[in-house]
Amino acid sequence: MDGTFSLVLLLLFLWALCSQRMERVELTAPAAFVLLGLLLGKGMGPLDLAPSLGWVKVLAEVTLVWVLFIDAARLSFRSLRTELGLYGRLLGVGLPMCIGFGTLLASGLLPGVSGWAALYVGAALAPTDAALGATMMVNPVVPARIRRLINVESGLNDGFATPFVVLALAGVTAAESTSGSHHSGHAVMELLIGLAYGTVLGLAAGWLLRSALRRGWATEDFAGAGVLALSLLAYTSAIAIGGNGFVAAFVAGLAFGSAHGAPQRVLRYVDQTASLLSVLVWLLFGAVLVPAAFDFLTWQAAVYAALSLTAVRMVPVALSLIGSGLDTRTVLFVGWFGPRGLASIIFGLLALEELAPSAARTVIPVVACTVLLSVLAHGLTSDPLARRYGRAAGAGPVGPAVHDLPVRGMAGGIAGRRARR
Repeated sequence: MDGTFSLVLLLLFLWALCSQRMERVELTAPAAFVLLGLLLGKGMGPLDLAPSLGWVKVLAEVTLVWVLFIDAARLSFRSLRTELGLYGRLLGVGLPMCIGFGTLLASGLLPGVSGWAALYVGAALAPTDAALGATMMVNPVVPARIRRLINVESGLNDGFATPFVVLALAGVTAAESTSGSHHSGHAVMELLIGLAYGTVLGLAAGWLLRSALRRGWATEDFAGAGVLALSLLAYTSAIAIGGNGFVAAFVAGLAFGSAHGAPQRVLRYVDQTASLLSVLVWLLFGAVLVPAAFDFLTWQAAVYAALSLTAVRMVPVALSLIGSGLDTRTVLFVGWFGPRGLASIIFGLLALEELAPSAARTVIPVVACTVLLSVLAHGLTSDPLARRYGRAAGAGPVGPAVHDLPVRGMAGGIAGRRARR
């Protein structure tokens, strides 16, 4: 195990040295570390990566908490006002429709999937990950307005999908126990407590940090570590009072960001830390989730994966953008660039830990197959489709000047650094 851990650390360092070079040949960090995970999961002589499920769950939970918090906290609602209608359409209409369509498809297509399990599949595969289309996200020929639309949607939809995933997992667990309704009702109460508690904590922490920085009580050198601790505090303390930690972390991030509690350079510390753990999650995806999934892969799961990346995503996007003023070409472009990535993987790892083996075998293959297909399909089409769409759209930024949210750093090579320019 020491040799495997040393190899992982070495590859992380080597990737940091050549990330820009790898981006030129369309090799992203997710693809590279999934391949590494597959090799280590099967064992390479003395090297073998076989972590316990408990350890995997801890890593997945911490990563999800940091990703939910930072994606929400770095939003500037003031800068989003000009396109608030488009964001509302995608997140308030398109996302619920995507979850609903995915749930219906899972119920009708996947054998042995209960209603709660179908909801889990639909919700776990609804969030998008802009990092898998990193070359598109930093391509200047794509109008900045459209890149920002895709990026903001990706940054928020995992937080909005999390309550559905939590409820679905609770429902599947309840169906296997004798206290089903009580378990599901308890999950709803946890979500409500997490929502209220996260709001109060985020607003209070944002005001305190802003005041401390303004008065010179705090230094920015340590403020980043403090915000990192705050995100985990939202999770752990919400659980301690009977709330849902994931919802609390996401809502606390939204409240913290709306209070302008910290400058972007302070939030970047949390972003970079989350990016490091994200790479490790991709590694575990290849080492743990993919082998566990493909032992039970069916043709129905493969068909669902293909439909999830096309009709289940693109039809809700098209319906939600009717009357938005966007042309058909743009609607299709936004609909296609809905890659499934980090959030879906973490939801899959959580299901692998929390669900009984019989239930996990029905849903994990679908999640793993969809993400793998997305890594391949969106990785191959990101650059050519971006160039084609950019030329058709007239090239260059459209609309008011904007500053894109950073695509998750290491997950997209150097895309995060370029997006911040």
